[in-house]
Amino acid sequence: MIKAGHVVLEGELFDTATARAVAESLPIETSFNVWGDEFYFEIPVDMPSDDTATTEVRVGDLGYWPPGRALAIFFGPTPLSTGPEPVPASEVNIVGRITGDAKELIEAKSEPRITITKI
Repeated sequence: MIKAGHVVLEGELFDTATARAVAESLPIETSFNVWGDEFYFEIPVDMPSDDTATTEVRVGDLGYWPPGRALAIFFGPTPLSTGPEPVPASEVNIVGRITGDAKELIEAKSEPRITITKI
């Protein structure tokens, strides 16, 4: 579950080594950085790029960014976007997906903290 202010969304993590490492690090409650319509924050996971690594992400994707040891939540265009799809700063390992309407996170940009928990 992803919670930021009044926005609460469910998601799923995929069955990859990086996604399992992310799952093992939960729960996480932290402040976050905003980059366009992307939240990202450092997590206690140190994994290399894997076979899911890409710069082609979609709204709702959850990515792990190895250079920053960060989880990225994509919910709209980023500063590198030329259209409606997000574009990460560099390749991310795709670790999961928000199962609801990720665009609701636009309402949480000014929140001070985000919480990610298992349900």
